[in-house]
Amino acid sequence: MEKILVVDDEPNICNGCRLILSEQGYDVTMALSGQEASKQLAENSFDLILLDIRLPDINGIDLLKDLRKKQFPPHVIIMTGHGTVENAVDAMKNGAFDYLTKPFNDKDILKTVAMACHSRKLIRENLALKKQLYEKFSFDNIIGKSRQIVDIFNKIERVAPLDSTVLLDGESGTGKELFANAIHAHSKRAAHRFLAVDCNTFSSSLLESELFGHVKGAFTGAKTDKPGIFETASHGTLFLDEVANLDQDIQGKLLRVLETCEYKAVGATETKQTHARIIAATNTSLKDMVKEKTFRQDLFYRLNVFPIYIPPLRERRDDIPRLAYHFLNRFCKKAGKQIQGFSHEALDTLVSFDWPGNVRQLKNVVERLVILADSPHLNQNFLRENLEVKTRDTENGPTVPNTIQELKAAKKHCLEHHFGKIEAAFLKQALKKNQGNITRAAKQVGMQRSNFSVLMKKHQIHPPKT
Repeated sequence: MEKILVVDDEPNICNGCRLILSEQGYDVTMALSGQEASKQLAENSFDLILLDIRLPDINGIDLLKDLRKKQFPPHVIIMTGHGTVENAVDAMKNGAFDYLTKPFNDKDILKTVAMACHSRKLIRENLALKKQLYEKFSFDNIIGKSRQIVDIFNKIERVAPLDSTVLLDGESGTGKELFANAIHAHSKRAAHRFLAVDCNTFSSSLLESELFGHVKGAFTGAKTDKPGIFETASHGTLFLDEVANLDQDIQGKLLRVLETCEYKAVGATETKQTHARIIAATNTSLKDMVKEKTFRQDLFYRLNVFPIYIPPLRERRDDIPRLAYHFLNRFCKKAGKQIQGFSHEALDTLVSFDWPGNVRQLKNVVERLVILADSPHLNQNFLRENLEVKTRDTENGPTVPNTIQELKAAKKHCLEHHFGKIEAAFLKQALKKNQGNITRAAKQVGMQRSNFSVLMKKHQIHPPKT
C-alpha cells in the first residue's frame, strides 16, 4: 500500500484528495503548511507527494529541491492553478513527476497518481535488481587478496564509472568474464543488460549476424528482421571474449562501431547507432598478432584504451588456499557433505601445482574431490589417488591436456619454466666467459648485440661485476 502525503494550505483540497485516494486503498496523510510537511517528511517515509506549488510559509519549488537530495526521493505531483502553469513546468524541470491543474476531478487525480506509483515501483524493482547484480559481482565475491588482485580491484574502481573500452588480457580459465561482470556491476550501466559473446564459437558470417543483426532476405533462412547484439546491448555492456579470433572483415566492422558508434545490419542499406560499452578479452598476445599482421593495429589501439592483466593462478599462489576452500564449501553444500578441509600436505600439493587451466581447473578438481571423498578431511594420499595432476616432486610424466586451451597453457608453461631456464643459463654462461662484456658475449654465441640485450631484459639478467 503506497503512502501519500498531500500538502496544500486549502483544507477542502486536502480532504478531497484524502477521500478520493483512500477509497482506492492508498494510505494518505495531510499537511496544511510547508512546515507541517517538513515535519511529516522527517518522521515518515512516503512514496508520493501531492504538493501545492504556492504555500504561505515555504516555496513549493524549494521543498521539491530539498526532496531531490534524498537517496531515493518520493515522486512529486505538483498541484497548481491556471495562472501558475509556467511554475509547474519549472517544477518538472526540477524533478517533479507530473502536475495537476486546479480544479481537477476524481479521474484526473487517480490516473496521475496511478502512473506515478507505477513509475516508482519500476524504479524500486530496478534498484533492487541493480543491488543484486552489484552484490553478485562485488569484490567480496571475487576470491583473492594477493597484490595482483587488489591492483585489479583498484583499476576496476577507476574505470567502471566511465564508458572507456577495457581490454582484459589473461590465460584461459583466469575468470575474465567474472571481472568483466564486475566492471559492469560497478558502472552507471548496471541497470541495463550485460551480454557476453564468445568470438570463438561462431563462424565469420554467423558472428556478423549475431553482432549486427540482419534484415529479411539478407541470406537464405533470413525470413524476418533480427536485431543484433549491438542493438540489444545499446545502453548496457557488451563483452567480447576471445576477440583475437575475429577475422579481418569483422575486425574492420568492429573498428567502425568503436570509432563512430554506427553499424549496418547484414543486408541493410541504412546505418544504426549503438551506445554499448565494449569490454574485450583475449588469451593471446594481440601485440604479437599485430606484428604478424593477423590483427589490425588500429583496432588493437581502440580496444587497448584501458588494459587490465589477469594473472594466471601460478603467479598468485597465495590465493590458491582461499579459492580451494571457497570451492570446497560451495560443492559440499551442493553435495550435502560435511568435509572439514584439506590437510597441510594436501594444501601444499595444490599450492605447488602450476594449474595450466587456472581457476577453472582448480574449481573442477575440487568438485571431483568432493564427489569422491568419504572422509571429513582431504589428505595427501587421497589427492594423489584422485588428482589427474601431479606435483613437480612426484610427477612421472607430463599430464595430457584435455582441451586446446590446456594444451596452449601447458606449452606456455614449458617455455617459461623449462626452456626459459635453459635460455637464462645460456646468457649467464656467455656473459661469464666474456667477463660481463655484452658485445663480446653476443658475438661469441652468434647473436646480434641488440637481440642478446633483449633476452637479458626478459630474464632480468645484469652483467656480473668484475
